[in-house]
Amino acid sequence: MTDFAKPPFDTPLQDRIPGQTDALTPKPDHGETSYEGSGRLTGKVALITGGDSGIGRAVAIGYAREGADIALSYLEEEEADAQETAAWIEKAGRKALLLPGDLKSREVCRTIIDKTIQTFGKLDILVNNAAFQIERLALDDISEDEWDDTFATNIGASFRLTRNALPHLKSGASLIHTISVNADSPKPRLLAYSATKAAIQNFSGGLAQLLGEKGIRSNTVAPGPIWTPLIPATMHGDHVHVFGEDTPLGRPGQPVELIAPYVMLASDESSYISGATIAVTGGTPVI
Repeated sequence: MTDFAKPPFDTPLQDRIPGQTDALTPKPDHGETSYEGSGRLTGKVALITGGDSGIGRAVAIGYAREGADIALSYLEEEEADAQETAAWIEKAGRKALLLPGDLKSREVCRTIIDKTIQTFGKLDILVNNAAFQIERLALDDISEDEWDDTFATNIGASFRLTRNALPHLKSGASLIHTISVNADSPKPRLLAYSATKAAIQNFSGGLAQLLGEKGIRSNTVAPGPIWTPLIPATMHGDHVHVFGEDTPLGRPGQPVELIAPYVMLASDESSYISGATIAVTGGTPVI
């Protein structure tokens, strides 16, 4: 389970964001053959954004094997990856709802929540996981449109989805937001992305206080470098080649290694955990 690939990696760069899983070398591990559930989310409904690949796919597989039905939000051009994730959910005996659309759109954010409620009748877990990033070497390389799009996708969608979901969330519901080690240690090549992750962490902490009286919890998971299609689709080749090498464990994490904290935070076992950040960084401290 812990014998995962270490760099250097010889994977082709991808020219479409967020990238395609099948083009990655080595192949990422989402828990397809290793993760075993124990009924910790039986009867719950989860909505996962960016659920087609990477961390989102791993969380979907984990949640399904723990007994939850899953709504998956993803970009329309990622239909093939989304269908594969849905197949894993259904193999676990759970229902999968596919919700294509661009989360920069306010209407899409409303529609995704509405369709989830129409299909399942409730929502227990919202995982705000979808994100946009791209490496830039200089501030002048970041266009104003790119800056706005990054904030709209990462923090704007998290706000809108949470706001639209709130009328349907009951006591015991869980909000989980994917941030990054970059929220505390911003990377100059990922200036816009890092800024949004810090904003999401602050947003989650405020929500934990605001929604506590309703019994709704809000937490974040802060991954370090994780091997997903987003990496060769958004980073320069020199970085992709040695991705994760600078962590104490000497490698990037695999998506499967994120399942445990997402399941824990979604389960009733975490009924007193709110306003927290769980770091999954391969040993890099998050202060």
